[in-house]
Amino acid sequence: MTKMYFAENPDAAHDIHELTVCLLDHRMTFLTDAGVFSKKMIDYGSQVLLSTLDFEPEESVLDVGCGYGTLGLTLVKAKKLHATLIDINQRALDLARKNAEKNQVSAIIFQSDIYSEVHGDFDHIISNPPIRAGKKVVHEVISGSYNHLKKGGDLTIVIQKKQGAPSAKAKMEEVFGNCEIIKKDKGYHILRSEKKYESS
Repeated sequence: MTKMYFAENPDAAHDIHELTVCLLDHRMTFLTDAGVFSKKMIDYGSQVLLSTLDFEPEESVLDVGCGYGTLGLTLVKAKKLHATLIDINQRALDLARKNAEKNQVSAIIFQSDIYSEVHGDFDHIISNPPIRAGKKVVHEVISGSYNHLKKGGDLTIVIQKKQGAPSAKAKMEEVFGNCEIIKKDKGYHILRSEKKYESS
């Protein structure tokens, strides 16, 4: 059985594509490949998520499950953020590094099983979480984010209603004490929680 895009080392035969798209009013070019998420086009949920992110230049962002770099690299290019991109999938990370060069941006890119290799904290954490990896992984993306956010920082995720948005929203409310649906578009929900206080 072919390994999914959330595997560490996908075994699908390589099938490199190059996508050129306009994201946040910037022309972006991405190399994609078999064995990574959304290889033939930029995922619509990622586009909706990007449209909601009103971050300030020089702020820090962690892109969890970055794939080939759509979210994090676009934010560096368009918003001048300091981005860290993480994924379990080595093939996706190799593409993200190439795509950073291709788009003439710099970002910190490394392998991490969710937050296992992440140190420090961030102004923002974003994720288009790997739904097919299961609810447990999605909930770990949510619960683990709290300890990697600065006070006043926020977690923003995109998830389809039919693929678990109500469950994700409940988990975010449990972890953060708050969760807002900031946008709904074609079944995609953009959920945001803010870290309003330090854990005791």
